[in-house]
Amino acid sequence: MKKLVIDHLDETRNNLMKELAYVSDDEFNSKPDLNSWSIAQVCHHLVLVEAATIKAVAWGIKEDEKTPREPRKIDLIFDRTRKIQAPKIVEPNIEPFTVQQIIDLLNSSREKLVAFLSGIEDESILTKTAVKHPAFGELPLNQWIELIYLHEQRHIEQIKEIKTRLAANTEL
Repeated sequence: MKKLVIDHLDETRNNLMKELAYVSDDEFNSKPDLNSWSIAQVCHHLVLVEAATIKAVAWGIKEDEKTPREPRKIDLIFDRTRKIQAPKIVEPNIEPFTVQQIIDLLNSSREKLVAFLSGIEDESILTKTAVKHPAFGELPLNQWIELIYLHEQRHIEQIKEIKTRLAANTEL
């Protein structure tokens, strides 16, 4: 896989790990309100999204019909005023996690992703095939991969907000 993509994946994951570095298990599983996810749930969602992305890209690679698709405008992922409903398949568990459990899951899912990406022999197929994405419609496979780190960046901002809101709730 292109070094730039791997570099973006690594940089984003390092930023996520920095956000988790000093979070207690209690804070990790606390929700700022009843309608929000906890930091643990956000991270579990990221694990599930990586696994679902591998499945979607693998399925797209195996498809017989290869029709080049124009890239879509995916930077809308950064607009956090735009709520995106997570499909059932990537909804996190409601059970609590320890920080270490999630770190292990994140590391495992990233290892699987990098191994999968490294195994793609002809990367040109990633621009020749599109698979329907739940938020963006027909999306070329290379953009599915790009969305992994962009989506993670979106959720890092959410985690920062959750931490701020939790801190404000404890000050009351």
